Amino acid sequence: MSQNCMVKIRSYYSGFSDKEKKIADYILEKPERIIHSTINEVADDLKVADATVFRFCKRLGFKGYQAMKIALAAEVMSPIQQIHEEISEQDDEKTIAEKIFHSNIRTLENTLQFLDKESITSAVNLLKDADRVEFYGTGGSAVIAMDAYHKFIRTGIKAFSFLDSHFQLMSASQLTPKDVAVVISHSGTNKDTIRILKTAKDNGAKTIGITGFAKSPISQNVHIALYTSSEETEYRSEALASRIGQLSLIDALYVNLMIANKEKANQALDKIRDTISDTRM
Repeated sequence: MSQNCMVKIRSYYSGFSDKEKKIADYILEKPERIIHSTINEVADDLKVADATVFRFCKRLGFKGYQAMKIALAAEVMSPIQQIHEEISEQDDEKTIAEKIFHSNIRTLENTLQFLDKESITSAVNLLKDADRVEFYGTGGSAVIAMDAYHKFIRTGIKAFSFLDSHFQLMSASQLTPKDVAVVISHSGTNKDTIRILKTAKDNGAKTIGITGFAKSPISQNVHIALYTSSEETEYRSEALASRIGQLSLIDALYVNLMIANKEKANQALDKIRDTISDTRM
């Protein structure tokens, strides 16, 4: 997995201690300064011990301060990072469109860096062996869950999704240990979604979470967590930008399952095509 420093900081932020958040804010606000500073200078600026900064680097998965600086320098100097700018009221229509596209590209690149081989493989295996797969999400995530249902019904597995959170909760109460619940929430803290997740787990169902934060209640309570990463702008919330990452993760699971379940998937596709063809006659 690539060592993308600022992406990791944003993802882990909610689980940081007060001192760690202080260091995280400093890095996010002044990444260029970090590149040209020693660990002592950073510690002095923040009025913390050198060891505190060092432990923060280790928390992010780096061997030490120097390793974090190298990763940060590569990120800050990236051409895509330079292109990614805040949208301004003075921008014309084409410029705004270009910035949105660059933001989406950045979201996909950041999400790709969090894609863990073991996690994606385990998720595909759970879905392949499931008797029934339910997709859950509230608010904006409900639309992503419905898109997932629209795809996965083609795989030959029993897939379901509901827009109403009360229907989702009732449906989760009927799951069994042979079923899989896929829970989608950018923040990972939505109370309705957490309740649905708990209900699914109480019934023995296996759970997969798609979220933007590694230390959120949902990511810490699912069997398998898959992460998205996105950046917020003045006119576009982080949660909205994350949808492109969520949709891409769903697509990755869908295509993997179609390949792993080829014969069953082809039969399902033939039935769908025949049914749609009959309605057009």
